[in-house]
Amino acid sequence: MINRTRRTRSSQTMRDLVANVTFSLDNLVYPIFVEEGQNIKKEIPSMPGQFRLSIDNLKEELQEIKNLGIKSLLVFGIPEANKKDPVGTEAYNDNGIVQEAVRFIKKEFPEFLLITDVCMCEYTSHGHCGLLNGEEVLNDETVELLCKIAISHVKAGADMVAPSDMMDGRIAAMRKALDKEGFVNVPIMAYSIKYASSYYGPFRDAADSAPSFGDRKAYQMDYRNSKDYLIEARNDINEGADIIMVKPGMPYLDVVKAIADSIDLPVAVYNVSGEYSMVKAASQMGWIDEKKIVMENMYAMRRAGASIIITYHAKDIAKWMEK
Repeated sequence: MINRTRRTRSSQTMRDLVANVTFSLDNLVYPIFVEEGQNIKKEIPSMPGQFRLSIDNLKEELQEIKNLGIKSLLVFGIPEANKKDPVGTEAYNDNGIVQEAVRFIKKEFPEFLLITDVCMCEYTSHGHCGLLNGEEVLNDETVELLCKIAISHVKAGADMVAPSDMMDGRIAAMRKALDKEGFVNVPIMAYSIKYASSYYGPFRDAADSAPSFGDRKAYQMDYRNSKDYLIEARNDINEGADIIMVKPGMPYLDVVKAIADSIDLPVAVYNVSGEYSMVKAASQMGWIDEKKIVMENMYAMRRAGASIIITYHAKDIAKWMEK
């Protein structure tokens, strides 16, 4: 036998020497859920260790995140239930929950890179990601409102916007709208490849965003199609996206790999709520080693080509790496 591949696996030092996939906290974005109201700190039942927090309870959480060395946050807002309406007015209210949260964070912790989720599902009374005509989600009319949301977020201090709606043409419209307002240097992280996935289940507990009827398969992507993700990515690149995201993460690493090999822009992957909750549940049952599973998953996503990993595990990872 000429090629003995075990030779370079013989010790930890040897394995470290030849490893070519790196990982650090700089690769991570931590999602946070900010709820309108006072004195709120609610653990999300289906996402152990994750909380919905009101702005007055954010400071302690943000200080811990900062001390752990996490630098980037993805901000989701949850308005009061009685403020939701068919056209998602609170999403583009300059004094809405995301806008106020961004102002607070930038005042108290200006060093954080703040990314805001741009969508309407948390703000509409019907739970869909755009305006409706009957049960149809309207594309172009929704895009107009998404641009208003993005501008309001950036005016409040967001460093980057991340449209997650999956409407066609929204990146071009948003880029044009931001540039017109003078925000030419604000990047767009496009949820370019977002599948209609059952892995989002726990997120709907986190953000009160379940649709009141039907599903989102008419605008989110079909996981049975192995071709359209390239079209989605190329469209968003041509429209001015700065970062291309794949969501969910682990079940779609083939897509992450294909996109990373095909484009020159940074690739992000969203390690979504269902992926997080399954690991947490199995760990609580004693069936898996949580730390080892999570770190294996992180390296798998990096190996596939993701430069950015959005994950609810970020705080746990930072604590493990600190030790």
